[in-house]
Amino acid sequence: MTDTVPARSPEDRPPVEIGFLLFPGVQQLDLTGPYEVFATLPGTRVHLVASRPGPVRSVTGLPLTPTATFADCPPLDVICVPGGLGMLAHLDDAEALAFVRRQAEGARFVTSVCTGALVLGAAGLLRGRRATTHWALHDALAAFGAIPVAERVVRDGNVVTGGGITAGIDFALALAVELTDPVDAEAVGLLLEYAPSPPFASGRPETASAAVLARCAAWMAEDRAGAEARIAAAARRVA
Repeated sequence: MTDTVPARSPEDRPPVEIGFLLFPGVQQLDLTGPYEVFATLPGTRVHLVASRPGPVRSVTGLPLTPTATFADCPPLDVICVPGGLGMLAHLDDAEALAFVRRQAEGARFVTSVCTGALVLGAAGLLRGRRATTHWALHDALAAFGAIPVAERVVRDGNVVTGGGITAGIDFALALAVELTDPVDAEAVGLLLEYAPSPPFASGRPETASAAVLARCAAWMAEDRAGAEARIAAAARRVA
């Protein structure tokens, strides 16, 4: 008769180490949406990782406090780069890009939400990979050698990218299935009552009216103009 070893419960396993890059000007929902999913998932430990200690403010003013720095962050199973206007500074931040590359080498999954994908691109991690990002800068992915895909969540090997802002929740739930028991992942979705039912169908350019598209374009015009030059310079560095 052969002895069998009982399956280890989540409590017996080492935690899945998940780290989000935290920086001034982050789009907080890019981070806090998936953070809520991962932090609720059994068997995980989630870190907010910044270059140095001390609170930072999101692009809309919400203060966020890092729990680790580049120097003391443990090896991560999942590294995630959120987006927001603040990510532009990371496109040529040698320290931040080196941290992302270093963690990516040993990570099970290398991920992003929204325009955080452009930081992965600037780190040289998207060349030849299918990827997505916020619709407003979707075309910029190709500058980093990525293959732009207009989907809410895109996986190419161990690289998983989420679309704009609210897509971070979809991204996190899709990745949760890979990290743990699928029933646990679905239970988190239920606990968070993730059952989107938007009051209007303007969440994508394809479904928004001309008036809504024009208003949104006007809001973003200055930011887009500033972003294009920094993206082009970052793309040249990894060409």
